[in-house]
Amino acid sequence: MIRLTDVSKWYQMGEVRVTALDNISLSIDQGEFVVVLGPSGSGKTTLLNMIGALDTPSSGTVQINGTNLSKSNRGESFKFRRETVGFIFQSFNLFPSLTALENVQFVLDVVGRKNGSGKLAAQTLESVGLGDRIHHFPHQLSGGEQQRVAIARALAKNAPVILADEPTGELDFRTGVQILYLLKKQAEAGKAVLIVTHNREIARISDRVVELHSGQVASDGPPKGGKVPVSELMW
Repeated sequence: MIRLTDVSKWYQMGEVRVTALDNISLSIDQGEFVVVLGPSGSGKTTLLNMIGALDTPSSGTVQINGTNLSKSNRGESFKFRRETVGFIFQSFNLFPSLTALENVQFVLDVVGRKNGSGKLAAQTLESVGLGDRIHHFPHQLSGGEQQRVAIARALAKNAPVILADEPTGELDFRTGVQILYLLKKQAEAGKAVLIVTHNREIARISDRVVELHSGQVASDGPPKGGKVPVSELMW
């Protein structure tokens, strides 16, 4: 489903070339729940942006469901993101002038699911514990609540690929576990779920753990000690 082949990404800063990804090859199939670990600056978010068509590689190829994102123009990349990817941003990226309900409903309208979009948006917000906050604006919500709106927006879209950048970073333990249950269900339903995080505890529930160091894949395999259910997590 997701295929990265010899992908590198570098940025030219004056006379200095900064390498974010260095010749990465990686495959993720439908129904896989994959966690990417690594220190700050290791290339985690850049990798997520490549798969989500928010950036293009300097070399190598990125293919998802047969679509070569490496050669996509801006319009093609937008169409791909709209139809294929549910993105949970670390910075939330909510529309400040829209309520929680309207933020989720907006995405549904964009992807052409206008019929019943209000009801679906409300149901999805309820599933992340925000049933009583649907008419609040982002500035009226805590950081954790804003994060849950961002998660609801990605889930409601029902895209085949879910990309999450630190999805539990602003959440308390109980809410974080609830969200991880929901993301696990997405993988069990056949979606490819990729989580970027600093939290090694989350890696214990994954099918695979990919560790990045200095823009390269340092390891790729099942979690150490074996996979555990979400109920066994502690952090």
